[in-house]
Amino acid sequence: MAQQHPPRFLKIVEDAKTRVRETNVDEIKARMDRRDKFVLIDVREDREYDQGHLPGAVHLGKGIIERDIEGKYADLATPLVLYCGGGFRSALAADNLQKMGYTNVLSMDGGIRVWREKAYPLESNK
Repeated sequence: MAQQHPPRFLKIVEDAKTRVRETNVDEIKARMDRRDKFVLIDVREDREYDQGHLPGAVHLGKGIIERDIEGKYADLATPLVLYCGGGFRSALAADNLQKMGYTNVLSMDGGIRVWREKAYPLESNK
């Protein structure tokens, strides 16, 4: 069930989406199957990540990604794919990473919600 988001939040998400490149769940699954080289980053909250995440995903929550990204991925050309629950927080985070100078950032539209709907594999920390 899709969450109802407040209009002001949706406004900043739509603004960010005018600047970020988006991809979709099927494209990321195909890239994973081909073993393409990219960093998959889950920007959701700790508890969300622990309950289930995409295989091989690195956890850098929306609240810390801007602070911690350089320590993990100093190369600004690193291919990064960000996802969240539905594609909103990942778009906001992707926008900020681009402002920081990262040049190869994608936000996965549909997020883990669509990934689950398609019954693609998940990992869990439980």
